[in-house]
Amino acid sequence: MNIAPNSYSRTRKRLLAAAASVAVAGVIGVGALTSGTSPVLADAVRVEAPQVQGFADVVERVSPAVVSVKVKAKIQPTADDGSDGQDGFDNLPNNPQLRRFFKEFRGFGDQGGQDDEGHRRFGHRDHSNDQPRPVAQGSGFFISEDGYLVTNNHVVEEGTAFTVVTNDGKELDAKLVGTDPRTDLAVLKVEGGGKFTYVDFADDSKVRVGDWVVAVGNPFGLGGTVTAGIVSARGRDIGAGPYDDFLQIDASVNRGNSGGPTFNLNGQVVGINTAIFSPSGGSVGIAFDIPASTAKQVVEDLMKSGAVQRGWLGVEIQPVTSDIAESLGLKSNNGALVSSAQDEGPGKKAGITAGDVITQVDGKDVASPKELARLIGAYSPGKSVDVTVWRGGKSQTIKVDLGKLPASDKQAANDQQQPPAAPAKPDTLADLGLTVTKSENGKGLVVTDVDPDSAAADRGIQPGDIITAVNSNEVNGTEDVTKAMTDAVKSGRKAVLMQVTRDNNNRFVALPVAKG
Repeated sequence: MNIAPNSYSRTRKRLLAAAASVAVAGVIGVGALTSGTSPVLADAVRVEAPQVQGFADVVERVSPAVVSVKVKAKIQPTADDGSDGQDGFDNLPNNPQLRRFFKEFRGFGDQGGQDDEGHRRFGHRDHSNDQPRPVAQGSGFFISEDGYLVTNNHVVEEGTAFTVVTNDGKELDAKLVGTDPRTDLAVLKVEGGGKFTYVDFADDSKVRVGDWVVAVGNPFGLGGTVTAGIVSARGRDIGAGPYDDFLQIDASVNRGNSGGPTFNLNGQVVGINTAIFSPSGGSVGIAFDIPASTAKQVVEDLMKSGAVQRGWLGVEIQPVTSDIAESLGLKSNNGALVSSAQDEGPGKKAGITAGDVITQVDGKDVASPKELARLIGAYSPGKSVDVTVWRGGKSQTIKVDLGKLPASDKQAANDQQQPPAAPAKPDTLADLGLTVTKSENGKGLVVTDVDPDSAAADRGIQPGDIITAVNSNEVNGTEDVTKAMTDAVKSGRKAVLMQVTRDNNNRFVALPVAKG
């Protein structure tokens, strides 16, 4: 068949258009298939990075050594059935119905009965056979295979019966071995034998600020709870006692964690939870731990003898401020200034006097009064130590045989000693902003007035204070103070050091002197 040229051209164009349509339809069809029922997606984001070490391995190993401590005590009734002749309602308004109401219902909940008229009678329970009741709950941890465990003194101090709850829920009776209120530590011993998983103390001298730590305990009685954080600071003094040297951590610590351990990543105890800073009562990330070095020695002593015996120097001390250091010619404000030496104390017997600055003990530097207390407390009573003091512009060493620290940190003052009454005639130390008068016994000057704008007022000197010495020289009149001030100016010093007595307690105050 012959086809005309024009007809052939039109046919060819139609075929090409059809082919193009099929191609487009194919593309659209494939797109419909891929984007409709089964879309093709890119891979999810995944970053290949080193994995941070967790705490699970540490927790798994140490948790069996951590326990809850439940404390019970016999509760004494606040009132009996009237054996003291008082009904306890003397302060109520004079209203017969009100008084009757309280008298009838004051024993609500106690066993009672009915009176002769059939009315309900509320009697008083017989407390003679009462069992101990729960009074406290905290945490603790085993430090020996045979059942010795550590907790806080404030957890157990009111208790008469103690129960230890292990990690697997077993309840075991324990007895109190000993306590040390000064460091807030206590040791219990599980009765009945058995072997226990236990942990050991770390060398906390190697603990650095920023190190990871894990706290395990029993907050709010919930049972074994683990929190993690870092060591935030070292050497914290929170005013809890003379041996404050706490680690500060930011791991969450709450009520019930007291006595629980804080571990390093090797499973060693670096500290014992003892206090938190909290405006609300809950954790705000500031907790304080007794360091392992302190706890280890105290715990060993408690396990051996049930008590801690510490050395005693028998002096009262205060910090060395920059003003005091300058007035004494010291290059730094390190050390502990002796404000008084107790009459029967070993320090005074050896020759230590008020005004001495203790700078070393057996060659170990004393940075502060707290440091001195810790150094002396670490020695046993009877130990002979070399105490280096700064006196009269130079150092000297005094050998002291330490005594035994008495039950009270400070011996009672002599009740017969009374501040001497001041005569009527005052003198003025205008440069110091003080008005003074001689004491009745002629020893010292009694402050009768203080200029409120003076340095003396800023440093806490008050009327009634007695100035007994200036720059370690006794004061019997204002001329002694004036001479000391003149000598200080000649020596190029900016202040004089005054020994001040108030309520039979001594302290030192540095007051600036005017030049020219």
